[in-house]
Amino acid sequence: METIERLESAVRSYCRRFPTVFARAEGAYLVDADGRRYLDFLCGAGALNYGHAHPLLVAAAHAYLASGGPIHALDLATPAKIRFLERFEEVVLAPRDLEYRVQFPGPTGTNAVEAALKLARKVTGRSHVVTFSNAFHGMTLGALAMTEDGAHRRAAGVELNDTLRAPFGESLASRLQQGEEPAAIVLETVQAEGGIHVASAEWLRETAALARQHGALLIVDEIQTGCGRTGPFFSFERAGIRPDIVCVAKSISGLGLPMALVLIAPEHDVWTPGEHNGTLRGHNLAFATATAALDLWTDDELPRETERKGARVAERLRSLATAHGLEQPVPDQPVPDQPVPDQPGLGQRGLGLIHGLELTSGDAARRVSQSCFERGLVVETCGADGEVLKLLPPLTIADDELDAGLNIIEAAVAAEADA
Repeated sequence: METIERLESAVRSYCRRFPTVFARAEGAYLVDADGRRYLDFLCGAGALNYGHAHPLLVAAAHAYLASGGPIHALDLATPAKIRFLERFEEVVLAPRDLEYRVQFPGPTGTNAVEAALKLARKVTGRSHVVTFSNAFHGMTLGALAMTEDGAHRRAAGVELNDTLRAPFGESLASRLQQGEEPAAIVLETVQAEGGIHVASAEWLRETAALARQHGALLIVDEIQTGCGRTGPFFSFERAGIRPDIVCVAKSISGLGLPMALVLIAPEHDVWTPGEHNGTLRGHNLAFATATAALDLWTDDELPRETERKGARVAERLRSLATAHGLEQPVPDQPVPDQPVPDQPGLGQRGLGLIHGLELTSGDAARRVSQSCFERGLVVETCGADGEVLKLLPPLTIADDELDAGLNIIEAAVAAEADA
């Protein structure tokens, strides 16, 4: 760690919270240079839904490298890209009766968000977008303008404009009637960094209808909640909506390789050639592993198991919250500019295998996270003040591994309560 401290920028964060050198990784485990194993409930902040080094995906990477196929190709046509597009249509789009054009922006989630915003403004000829309290969409300027966290916004060094912020989960009807018509409404179906707030299916349907009514594009940010994290491949499926634009990244490559997609309803694909691009939009090794990952979606086993394991996590966290007095009070009236409670009265909330346990403060949550690390579990915090312990175990985790991680959380919370 001395080399990290001496040479890496002060902006580093995760290696400060989890100060060891991770040398190997497999399945649900990280292994440090001393051979100590850690269960991983961080999973690359949602970039490793299938765990570390899934054998199917490692084999696909090895095979592609051995084939001599191009790795970098801008947006040139390659067999790897064609196979991915055809398989994505076959496995994901067609069974859900979804028709989208696929744009490959730069290889990160915030690249996808920037492209989506630019396209929505081009389609509508409007400038500002509607976003929500506690939203997080990325760290580049357009995405950052929609992100609420003050420290992140201040780091921009410039004014961040052209957004209208509304309470998450609260009807937009009156706000949209009062002001300028927006280019887009941009939302997460589950606010991940914002504190694991789950939007109701009813609110999602109402918001989609309002977007159509006002001629705004509905952009759904699936970067952390997509690729099965909530159960279905897309987290918006439970609401039965069809977004105009969908941003996908993180786990789409399956193996943690950089890759992002912007899914565009055909009527909105009004780009001119080269109008938006990126040098690393043709990562063919990621295409190969992403294609292999789609083999995990040819039946309903993975979403069914994710929902079953998610119910197991919710039950354990609910019991833990009750045992330690972490249930959240239900306000008589919604607090202005704060998320409407999606699961009133509970200190735990989530969907599928993205869950949060709200502690009494950000300091308490950080101490619990550190205590978990000392006990052999990597788990981060989220929320406006980092007050929520955020659980993102691999979708492929075994029941005994899941229970072991939950046991560590239970011990750490108990230790914090007794301190």
